[in-house]
Amino acid sequence: MRIAHTMIRVKDLEESVRFYTEFLGLQELRRRRIGEDATLVFLSDETQSHQIELTYNHEETDYKLGNQFGHLAFTTPDLEPLIANLSLRDCWYRRSRPESNSKYIFIKDPNGYDIEIIERSS
Repeated sequence: MRIAHTMIRVKDLEESVRFYTEFLGLQELRRRRIGEDATLVFLSDETQSHQIELTYNHEETDYKLGNQFGHLAFTTPDLEPLIANLSLRDCWYRRSRPESNSKYIFIKDPNGYDIEIIERSS
């Protein structure tokens, strides 16, 4: 059994696609419109072992972050370029504690979802 994808509803589809593709480096795999109701965009990294499905409902819906959703996690070989990019964008982030065995940051996507980025050497 493998995880296929994680679905999150987004308020602004194009802003969210730009965040995940331009900033986090994912690639858009496919986009599908479901009639007049919704548009789905599937994103993944180069391994395509896990996908994120961004769901945009065409009706105006004011989503609230659910209390059962934790965060999406990504890995990178070097956090410093991302941190520098965040600083240039004047974006909020939180680093791991100095006593932690892991080096990571938490950021928020345009919809307020938590994103954890973990530094892991290959």
